[in-house]
Amino acid sequence: MEERYIASVDLGTSKLAVCVARILGHDVQVIYYKETPAQGIRYSYVNNPGKVESGLRDALTQAQQELKIKIQQVIVGLPRYYVRQENASASMERTDPDTQIEDGEVRTLKSMALEEYPLSDSKNEVIYGAVAQSFSTEDSLNELEGDIVGMTAEKLEGNFKVFIGSRRHSINIDNVFNSMGIAIAKKYFTPGITARAVLKEEQMENGVALIDIGAGVSSVTIFKGKIMRYYAAIPFGGNSITRDIKTECNFSFDLAENIKKAYGACMPGKLSALGEKSIQIVDENDEPTAQVTVKYISEIITARMKEIIEALLYHIQASGYASEDLLRAGVVVTGGGAEMVNCANYIKDLSGYSVKIGYPRRFFSCEGCPEATEASAATSMGMILAAKGDQLLNCVNEAPARRFWTAPKPRPQSDDYRSLSGAEGPDPVILSEAKDLAEGPDPTTQSGAEGPDPVILSGAKDLAEGPDPVILSEAKDLAEESEPSIEPSVIAAQEEGEPTLFGSDGPEVAKPEGGRFKGNKPPKPSKPRIKPKFTWLKHLQSSISKAAGDLFEGMENEEI
Repeated sequence: MEERYIASVDLGTSKLAVCVARILGHDVQVIYYKETPAQGIRYSYVNNPGKVESGLRDALTQAQQELKIKIQQVIVGLPRYYVRQENASASMERTDPDTQIEDGEVRTLKSMALEEYPLSDSKNEVIYGAVAQSFSTEDSLNELEGDIVGMTAEKLEGNFKVFIGSRRHSINIDNVFNSMGIAIAKKYFTPGITARAVLKEEQMENGVALIDIGAGVSSVTIFKGKIMRYYAAIPFGGNSITRDIKTECNFSFDLAENIKKAYGACMPGKLSALGEKSIQIVDENDEPTAQVTVKYISEIITARMKEIIEALLYHIQASGYASEDLLRAGVVVTGGGAEMVNCANYIKDLSGYSVKIGYPRRFFSCEGCPEATEASAATSMGMILAAKGDQLLNCVNEAPARRFWTAPKPRPQSDDYRSLSGAEGPDPVILSEAKDLAEGPDPTTQSGAEGPDPVILSGAKDLAEGPDPVILSEAKDLAEESEPSIEPSVIAAQEEGEPTLFGSDGPEVAKPEGGRFKGNKPPKPSKPRIKPKFTWLKHLQSSISKAAGDLFEGMENEEI
């Protein structure tokens, strides 16, 4: 059995976390985990690719030297901030309503949801992923995917939450790794996979709010019925606390950070004798320069933590899932900020929920890497957990070539650009130009120049003789150089049956030899006995009422 490796990179606001796991069959062992200070990252997104590359190159080099391997591809997380969620519905009409709905039809509906979602600003935005909320027919509403399969219906509808982020932030990640000559095997929108690393199934079933307190971004992700129902993030975290200590005590940022990690605590009234102890600051000559009490540091921390927690509780209230009946498992807090003394107790006092700290669950061994079991490593462990099921992924191998594809976007009908689906046939202007190319170039314009490319000429002759509407449609798409609307790794996960965006395994599809798809398009899920008719109902998420929360209650998890 071949031994393989998975390498993950967590691009945090204050840290770069490199993790390497060795996999042999079902045995997964974390053999390397190390955090190094990050530069050039703001609110969890790459702001300065040059600075990030410099620090990340050193971090990966150290990992390779220690493990004596060469990392050629990695998995990486997408930013958590500047991400918005929208509600949408997709539907298809079935040609044979008396037959049972099959898995292939549900997969087709979900593929259409990602490929056809109408971004309002496709130049600046890209789909990070989507989560199926429920499915319905004319006779049944809000069914789980496991229940909808096997029913009979004329029409199948699906409700989805679509997560949309900045295209520039994603491209900056690509630039960093391209400059280093390292391929990105997968990108993950991390809230869902972090939850799988720290939450139990019964918590996600009964309702839970996962609060992730990072250095630059704090977020809340709500699960109910094992489905990710809501996500929101705020641009405040551990760095905000550090800056407050720096300003109030007139310390350097690094000194304030070290004091926070060593003595930081919430709720100064519950520190007992520890609160009266003093921290004495000395210079390089061991001369005292400042003195501050632990209680005063705790008062500074508590004031900022109160703002952060109240902002996250506001989002829980806005989600429509704030009642204890919907959040029976309460709150789980993870991330680096979760390990601060009394953090969980303070959230409990402010919210009234039961609160637990979310450490990575022991899905695999971490002997020799105790840091990998801490709350700050939850995202890294989530990425390893999500990627381990991909039997073709080995980060010490050269990345196979991938051909990413998105469905053509609908275009307006006009005299200059008519659809090929009608009876009029192809545009005569385009067809005329194709015939001219097939007959050969004008001799008067070819002095000293080579003839046309035989491949292009052959394609033009085929076009002049009567093009395949599908091929010509794709040629028009290519000519317009339309930007893909979905993260390439998300597209690849659908096409190749790889683990999906939030970590669950998709259908197994045989991968062609050499890692490339033959023909004009990669294979798509089978579409048995259906004639898709696709419509969208798009709603910009501003606030979600409790009525919407009740509508989604009890739905099973199904993710794209």
